[in-house]
Amino acid sequence: MSNPPLIGITTMRHSCSNYGEREVMGLSHAFVDSVRFQGGLPVLIPLGLSEVELAALFARLDGLILSGGGDVDPRHYGMAMTDKVSEIDYDRDRVELLLARWSVSQKKPLLAVCRGMQVLNVAMGGTLWQDIFSEIPQANRHAYFPGYPRNLRAHPIQVAEGSLLAELIEQPIIEVNSLHHQSCREVAPGLKVSAVAPDGIIEAAEIVDHPFGLAVQWHPEWMQDSVPMKNLFVALNRAASQR
Repeated sequence: MSNPPLIGITTMRHSCSNYGEREVMGLSHAFVDSVRFQGGLPVLIPLGLSEVELAALFARLDGLILSGGGDVDPRHYGMAMTDKVSEIDYDRDRVELLLARWSVSQKKPLLAVCRGMQVLNVAMGGTLWQDIFSEIPQANRHAYFPGYPRNLRAHPIQVAEGSLLAELIEQPIIEVNSLHHQSCREVAPGLKVSAVAPDGIIEAAEIVDHPFGLAVQWHPEWMQDSVPMKNLFVALNRAASQR
């Protein structure tokens, strides 16, 4: 693209001890590369910004990716925390819930991935399964981490006919990777399910009446050897460039 769109990508905190204990904000190179190689310019969104600062940055973006990571604080969806919840970052919840709601209300192109899908569902009024394995005994395995390749095709999903996802994937059934232990429980008003796993776990959803609002439970950034997965980023960049 001659004037590539600016795509904001949310970041996470983690500790780095290579040169002494210090806190680092960042995200996987796979997100950055997936945006770059499909025609967009990635902008990493730092945590810790005030709401005013965050709004100023958001206004400059053409599109947004809510990236993967740890669990969302269950208090945001009206539930008590169980011992299966981990890696909560209260500031990240604050930042991403604001960004998700702004993307919905301002109709800014959005791709929500794994945790990002869960954040979007919560932001719009939905709830989550805090731990699939302990809360849904009949469910299949979904947490293929650690110790597995991130591009491991773990299970198939059934894509809803007539959905935006179906248009981009161009296949009714496709194999995806699976790196999550939580998932959408009650789907928020304003979201419609567009893919499910064989055990019924929700794998994708779309924002109703939105130019491009797609959420997926898998990690397409780790499967860029697949044209259908590249198409998700191509479509995000295209929608963002048309704003």
